Amino acid sequence: MNWAALLWLILMVVFLAAEGATVMVISLWFAAGALVSMIASLCGADFGLQVILFFGTSIALLLSLRTLVQKFFTPKLTRTNVDAIIGTQGTVVEDINNLEAVGRVKVGAMEWAARSTDGTPLKAGTKVTVDRVEGVKLFVTPLPVEITN
Repeated sequence: MNWAALLWLILMVVFLAAEGATVMVISLWFAAGALVSMIASLCGADFGLQVILFFGTSIALLLSLRTLVQKFFTPKLTRTNVDAIIGTQGTVVEDINNLEAVGRVKVGAMEWAARSTDGTPLKAGTKVTVDRVEGVKLFVTPLPVEITN
């Protein structure tokens, strides 16, 4: 029995199991290196050459393909619900005064309770950008006023 081939097979299974558990696209390349070494072992290569093939293949694949493969496996995050509001623009529909805890902003088709991020009062009609959301309140910053002739 070829013990070296069995060793590489066991290592390949261990690396694939580790990859399945972590999904970090690291162990996958060592599993490929173990496969190459197992094939070399079955072809009668010396154990020293098998070790060199294992590390050479693993490191070469890790350095050259990891970032490429991660692009396909990393999900693209789409902001939804409240997170999608951050960074959007709206209009103050009720004067915002943080000290009196009043103010409303219309963003899209929805009206939200609003507060000024820096605490300055904002008048109705002011265009604002949403900085963050806390509970059901938007924290907003006024947009720079455009000067027209």
